[in-house]
Amino acid sequence: MPIEKDYVFDTDAGAKTLAELFDGRSQLLVYHFMFGTGLRVTDETEGCTGCSFVADHFDGVVPHLSGHDVSFVCVSSAPLERLRAYKQRMGWRFPWASSLGSDFNYDFGVAFTDQQQEHGAEYNFTYLHDPGAQREGVSLFSVQDGAVHHTYSAYARGVEALMGTYQFLDLAPAGRNEDGLPFPQAWWRRHDEHGSP
Repeated sequence: MPIEKDYVFDTDAGAKTLAELFDGRSQLLVYHFMFGTGLRVTDETEGCTGCSFVADHFDGVVPHLSGHDVSFVCVSSAPLERLRAYKQRMGWRFPWASSLGSDFNYDFGVAFTDQQQEHGAEYNFTYLHDPGAQREGVSLFSVQDGAVHHTYSAYARGVEALMGTYQFLDLAPAGRNEDGLPFPQAWWRRHDEHGSP
């Protein structure tokens, strides 16, 4: 589907359009990272615990994606300075842009208006009575004939494909070892909140 809206993002290199986030490549993978206002599990200075777990997998992958004509960026609807501070705390290097003030996260089904939070909204191709303010997701885009197109998005459990830790746990004798836990948040931690290895 062609993108007809002019989205602008705040990045470390200044304001960029969606087309400029491609950085000269023909494909773009955007991870919608939940951050700040409206999160039930954190305050405005920390990213979502689950999104932080997913993001721990990005730095090693970005060079390989770039070498295969795919740009990668996280996008959050929080001020860029907060994203920078959290990125520094976590030791991440991947690109992270702020969509604050734009409709980007709303249009791609990962942010919800006050009315949607009160009355419900569609998320992950189903209707939720209480979607919260933000949700996680991944959206893919391509440039075709000079125009940006949305190719698809995945949400909720669909982002597990980005989490290599699950594949390692699936090989371990006890597997994911989540039986009896309220899935899966009971064991998720930011990497700096685990004990020493």
